[in-house]
Formats: sequence, C-alpha cells, structure tokens
Amino acid sequence: MASGQQKFPPQQQKTQPGKEHLMTPPPQFTSPDYKPSNKLQGKIALITGGDSGIGRAVCNLFSLEGATVAFTYVKGSEDKDARETLEMIKRAKTADAKDPIAIPTDLGYDENCKRVVEEVVSAFGRIDILVNNAAEQYECGTVEDIDEPRLERVFRTNIFAYFFMARHALKHMKEGSSIINTTSVNAYKGNSKLLDYTSTKGAIVAFTRGLSLQLVSKGIRVNGVAPGPIWTPLIPASFKEEETAEFGGEVPMKRAGQPIEVAPSFVFLASNSCSSYITGQVLHPNGGTIVNG
Repeated sequence: MASGQQKFPPQQQKTQPGKEHLMTPPPQFTSPDYKPSNKLQGKIALITGGDSGIGRAVCNLFSLEGATVAFTYVKGSEDKDARETLEMIKRAKTADAKDPIAIPTDLGYDENCKRVVEEVVSAFGRIDILVNNAAEQYECGTVEDIDEPRLERVFRTNIFAYFFMARHALKHMKEGSSIINTTSVNAYKGNSKLLDYTSTKGAIVAFTRGLSLQLVSKGIRVNGVAPGPIWTPLIPASFKEEETAEFGGEVPMKRAGQPIEVAPSFVFLASNSCSSYITGQVLHPNGGTIVNG
C-alpha cells in the first residue's frame, strides 16, 4: 500500500456496470491489518452498489464491525459479483447480526428505491445507516457529446437515487442514525473527460451539506466520502486499455487506491463513537490531492 509507481495490466470492459470478477488484479476489499472493534454492533445498514468496488469493501467492514447488511446491485449484469459479496459478508458477520440480503434494482427511479427500503425494513425492522454509493460514468470529449438521454441516465443513477433513497429511508431512521454519500475528488478539482459524472458528484457535495442542516435537529448525521482514483470495476468499464494501465499515477502517491483504503472512512462516519460531532462534512481518501474542500 506504500507510495510508488504502479501500473495495471491493460484491460477494458465494454459495458457498464463493470464486473469485479473480470478484473486483473482483483480489487482489494479487505486487509489482515484491519482490526474490527464492534463499532457498528446491532446496527442495520443499507448500501447501494454494494456488490463490488468500494461498496463491497464497505459491506465487508460493516459486517466485521457487527452490522446487519443489505445492499443493492444491478440484476443480470452484477449477479455473480453480488453472489460473491453475499457469501463474503455472511462469513464476515458477527454472531448477533442477521444474515445479509442482496436486492436487485435500478435505483434511478423513485418507486424502485421505495421498494428497496420497504424490503430492508420488512426484513430487519429499521435502517440505522444509509450509504448512497452506486454510480456510473462515461468519458466525453466535449460538452456537445453529452445528449439528453445520457445526461438523464447519469443524473438518475448518481444523484436522483440519493434523493430517492434518503426520502424513503428517513421514515425508518431515528436519532443516532447516519447517512453517508459517496462523492468524488472530481467534484473539487473538476474533470473535463467526465463532465456529466463530475457534475453529479458536485451535486452530491451540496446535497450532503444541505441535508445535514435539515436533519441536524433530528439527531441524524449526514456526511460524505470523496475518493480519489480507486481500483474498482468502474475503471475498466469507463476507460480505454491504455488509460486503465496508467490509472492513478497522477496523484502525489503515484498509484491508485484500493477499496479497502476507502471503506474505513465509511466506518468512521457511521460510528457514533467515532464521529458523533461530525455532520455536513466530506472525507478525502485520495492519494494526497489537496482539495481545500
């Protein structure tokens, strides 16, 4: 995990969402150096896009910390990754946690998000932690390349879903609960090749700040995590082979991060014992990029 030049084998996946089981090397979702300490014991957590990448690592650490975990994935495209994640977190869960569940859905539509929340509440009775994490991105040359259907699709997945999930989950959350939104370093530094994606990530920062102010009187904290370049299925599914091979080399640490290097930020923000005085803020596991955000 030290700093230093790192290159990946050239690879590309032609469709989104990307598939973790096809990546070489596979992303690291756990580490023997991580020592759980029951930070989330007895909590019910719902993670969107939890089948792979950062979401998988968050599911794993939440399970190790004692939470009962539910996650969403895209049916058909992510079935294999979802099955593997489900088995991983079943092995990771503590004795007093309930068995995890995986829910297939398209999060871009309100009725689907409502159904997800209802399924989780039916199974577990409430939601203590909501992690809005699912996202998609596509390269573009200029703003003229982004037509209305693509713009709507990216915004539906990346920010509409965050609104929809929050508005339904909040009915089943109480004082001491936590919402954590995944944004991106691109929201702070900009990215001309990912213009629509970057725009949604900026919206997530503003959404996080505004929602935190709405919910502070209810004792519900809202925070965000803004990863830098992280080795996830989104990368080979978004970029050309030569770009994937060099991915992450532009940051001060000269390498991409791994999901396990991001997931502890979510544990910290989810745990009242660690972050009870933190709301409306964003953590920046990004390999050393200074964002002043």
